[in-house]
Amino acid sequence: MKVSDILRSKGHEVATVAPTATVTEALARLADAGVGALVVSSTGETPEGIVSERDIVRHLARSGPGVLDGPVSAIMTADVVTCSPDDTVGDLMARMTERRIRHLPVVADGRLDGIISIGDVVKVRVRELEEERHHLESYITHPR
Repeated sequence: MKVSDILRSKGHEVATVAPTATVTEALARLADAGVGALVVSSTGETPEGIVSERDIVRHLARSGPGVLDGPVSAIMTADVVTCSPDDTVGDLMARMTERRIRHLPVVADGRLDGIISIGDVVKVRVRELEEERHHLESYITHPR
């Protein structure tokens, strides 16, 4: 299965935040959108960074509550790992595992096209395994 297939079923919406927004504003956006990460983008069209709940917690632990009043750009990951609509679930699993990340913005023709979370990948993989099990059971119980 490809990223484009996942986006076809889950949608292309991406929760974003401006790099100049405060970390407190980012926390509110995370809560409102019900997501674990926001793509940082001035335009909402191209990724400049990504900020996750984990990033915020780590910076709070390191720097204290003053970080909440600072800009998202101060704590975001600027080296954004992305994927394309043509990438496969296997590609995503490898990239997420290797980089120890949970969210991959989807970029097509230089523009944000969606976001894939580890939850999306697990859901697809479980569905694939269930289908495979069904086919194997059918083969065993109804040989040709």
